[in-house]
Amino acid sequence: QVQLVESGGGLVQPGGSLRLSCAASGTIFSFSAMGWYRQLPGKQRELVATTTSGGSKNYADSVKGRFTISRDSAENTVYLQMNSLKPEDTAVYYCNVVGKVARWALDRNYWGQGTQVTVSS
Repeated sequence: QVQLVESGGGLVQPGGSLRLSCAASGTIFSFSAMGWYRQLPGKQRELVATTTSGGSKNYADSVKGRFTISRDSAENTVYLQMNSLKPEDTAVYYCNVVGKVARWALDRNYWGQGTQVTVSS
């Protein structure tokens, strides 16, 4: 059973910074991609940033230049550094991992429980 443990969310003032962390544990053997999604109140979940096992990165236009995704492959951990935060960034942020539980297995999506980020003065 794969579990994603998230941390780093909280309350921050506009213009401030937060760093989210997500550590994957359990029977995961390897991953194809890790990323962050968010869900604003009343809206569907949207992609924020992703990184692949090869190191390529993808960002939503709304966060380019402000957010940075990175990973620690040895610890199966993905980070999201969030700078210049805006009230519009307020959302529940979810960690996502696409990975295998064994070499012979198919990739599967795994999700964290979500962590609240609130940007408010």
